[in-house]
Amino acid sequence: MVVLRRYCPTRNMARFYALTLENSLFGEVLLVRRWGRIGTHGRIKVCWFDAVAPARAELARIARLKVRRGYEAIYGWTP
Repeated sequence: MVVLRRYCPTRNMARFYALTLENSLFGEVLLVRRWGRIGTHGRIKVCWFDAVAPARAELARIARLKVRRGYEAIYGWTP
């Protein structure tokens, strides 16, 4: 699980982005992405993968992209 946060009080910005890898009932690997304003349920997007390695690579790619856009890792991942 990776949890990222972007917080800027001057712009009234308080966002989160969470990434998790989960198993489906059919043996696939799911990359679950949740994002939104801190304090809300936010939105969810699920991507299916046949193996763990490509799912982990996509998780790392998305996390790196979010860090470049100003998010900071608060749990589970270091750039």
